[in-house]
Amino acid sequence: MNAPTQADTPDGNDFEAEPAEKRRVVVLISGNGSNLQALLDAQQHDELGGEIVAVISNKGDAYGLIRAKEAGVDSVVLPHREYDDRDAYDRALIKVIDRHTPDLIVLAGFMRILTPTFVHRYAGRMLNIHPSLLPDYPGLDTHTRALADGVSEHGASVHFVTEELDGGPVALQAALRVDPDTAVEQIIEKVHAREHLIYPIAVRWFLEGRLSLGAEGAQFDGMPLPHTGLRMSHEDAAEELDEDLDD
Repeated sequence: MNAPTQADTPDGNDFEAEPAEKRRVVVLISGNGSNLQALLDAQQHDELGGEIVAVISNKGDAYGLIRAKEAGVDSVVLPHREYDDRDAYDRALIKVIDRHTPDLIVLAGFMRILTPTFVHRYAGRMLNIHPSLLPDYPGLDTHTRALADGVSEHGASVHFVTEELDGGPVALQAALRVDPDTAVEQIIEKVHAREHLIYPIAVRWFLEGRLSLGAEGAQFDGMPLPHTGLRMSHEDAAEELDEDLDD
């Protein structure tokens, strides 16, 4: 059947398709919100694949709330200390999130251990960023532990959230070469830069339908990913970030 023309439509009006509704993202934070800023910057340049519709923090003094305000994004403070336990807090958090009908929940420095009820609610549509090449070094103090072990490679990982702490299927990683004389401060700076590089990419892939969580783990374009996800090498990450490869 031929598409309607101006002559075919009532009153001679041009036919216009309804614009596709942007996919919606809710970001959870607890502090500075540098990864939130990376996502906001990507959105500003129309490179996120959707729209951040709300930022929620469990701490009222989180600087990320200022970032959200400056970007014109709705922000909500839900202090965890006002609730009797994790279950009560997560139930309240679910209510706040669901008001915004998100397609994706993004954890960006949200320093809370999530309950199974919360994780199951958003299974397959919740991403987290972690400062190591998972499955190595889940939990805290990743940089110090990696240096103590004398690793030659470190980095950052985007993964789907499951009940296992930092144990969900990995989607995307960016590697960092570590030399014996590399200072921990330098590692922190460069890992942060890699987080800011890959998190918007992973979010965009999800919102575009390219990245998903299947029965066998993370998938990209319908193909299962290895347990380390897609990995950006140190050289490729350094080139994207304009880093000196000899540094």
